[in-house]
Amino acid sequence: MRTLTFSLIAALAIVATAGVAWAQDDDNETTSGVLFGPQVGVSKSPDEDATVIGGAALRLRLLPILGIEGSINYHQEQFAGDALTVRSWPVQVTGMIYPLPIVYGSMGAGWYMTTLDFDSDVTPFDDDTSNEFGWHFGGGLEIPLGTAVALSGDLRYVFIDYDFEAVPGSDGVDSDFYMATAGLLFRL
Repeated sequence: MRTLTFSLIAALAIVATAGVAWAQDDDNETTSGVLFGPQVGVSKSPDEDATVIGGAALRLRLLPILGIEGSINYHQEQFAGDALTVRSWPVQVTGMIYPLPIVYGSMGAGWYMTTLDFDSDVTPFDDDTSNEFGWHFGGGLEIPLGTAVALSGDLRYVFIDYDFEAVPGSDGVDSDFYMATAGLLFRL
């Protein structure tokens, strides 16, 4: 336990020291400000194939080591042998910690407007649109391409519990998913 405590204190000291060094840097245009831009990527549930996602993100670097992001994306997945199509518009708010100027860890929450579109040839159920709440964590890179543009790469794991109990053959289906995105962020 003492080793773990010492390791945590050492890690915090390194991050704090790095943050102070960045704050004293005269040229911190690439580690502060507001960025906005498109993102595209893939999402994949453990039980289904990967699908393409797309959307946009607004990112604010509050401090050189601290940021926040708001994003909205669209993705669609097939479940239960294509008997169910799930369309989702995740709206996520993410806190970001930058232990290095271009590397970040992320954690946040999301609101998922979700449509369950049932295949009427397979199931007798009506389509349903609902709002779900989920959590996510991950990390990524934010690489400055000059002072006005940054390239971002992000990997997140999303915890969300869709209710598929009424769909035949969906016992044990895991609806959690990961999303990997790349974006081009423009400084506003």
